[in-house]
Amino acid sequence: MQASDEKLRLDKWLWAARFFKTRALAKAAIEGGKVQCQGERCKPSKEIRVGETLTVRTGFDSRTVSVLKLSDQRRGAPEAQALYAESADSITQREQAAALRKAGALGVSTDGRPSKKQRRQLRDFHHDHD
Repeated sequence: MQASDEKLRLDKWLWAARFFKTRALAKAAIEGGKVQCQGERCKPSKEIRVGETLTVRTGFDSRTVSVLKLSDQRRGAPEAQALYAESADSITQREQAAALRKAGALGVSTDGRPSKKQRRQLRDFHHDHD
């Protein structure tokens, strides 16, 4: 752990806080605009401090967290969760989005692979509209 007045690279902190499995994935997410610091896009080398607010999108979820501690070492999940605090609004939005996905309200069907008949229909549909 580092002292609170020090700074740490954003990609290293995201990796240590277990938002991403590797620093390379954290770097790719930052460069792809999936991580914002204080509401703005940033670079992987941005030095963050305690008290800053980050918005992190992973998969379908978006989290708004404030940095409580800095750490450049990846440890267990309970210690990683002590590095940040997620806002109450962020928690409720994630829960609502998860409930909508579970209910199938977003139009994402998870019935599995199409049957042979459905594959034929898809193929015929695509050929008709070429």
